[in-house]
Amino acid sequence: MSAPVVPRFTQVKLGWSRFLDPHVDDRLIAEEGEYVLDEIRRHWVTRLWPAIRVLLGMAALAAMPLLGHFWWAAMALGLVLGVQGFWRMHVEYMDRFVVTNLRVFRVNGVLEQRFASMPLSRVLDMSMQRPFWGQIFGYASFVFESAAQEQGLREIDFVGEPDARLHLFQQVVIRAGLTGRVDAADIASGD
Repeated sequence: MSAPVVPRFTQVKLGWSRFLDPHVDDRLIAEEGEYVLDEIRRHWVTRLWPAIRVLLGMAALAAMPLLGHFWWAAMALGLVLGVQGFWRMHVEYMDRFVVTNLRVFRVNGVLEQRFASMPLSRVLDMSMQRPFWGQIFGYASFVFESAAQEQGLREIDFVGEPDARLHLFQQVVIRAGLTGRVDAADIASGD
């Protein structure tokens, strides 16, 4: 009689590295042969406004000598703008959307990480919306429809290279056998 197979769980990395990187590879189910097809980071345009805040903070700090006794106001404003700008840039960096051979998932958050996952078999429909600025700067939003409408993967905003990513996702769904494929011979025969 053979011993029962007990699943082996890997230790999740702890410590400061969790605040600096979302560790997407730790979320994979290696025992099932899962691997990453595409790891999507937020488009660079999401870091534009935080970078402007950092520059405004630097300008406020540079203005400190010009303000005499009110130098402290410029220092406080500069520090607040700089810290807030760098924080928002890091939050955008930590937001990842991942397409694997088995599922799609999203990891986001710095102090409190959130994880949402959906197997490919649950994806009923996907649409892409490209706003005016998205057409100029090259980003779009993807909207996923599934049987359970309320989930953390409903809308993924600011996806770069949207056409290539849409094509990849459609390939993954087709290869998974989740859509009906019609051959030319089937059309000709009327089946």
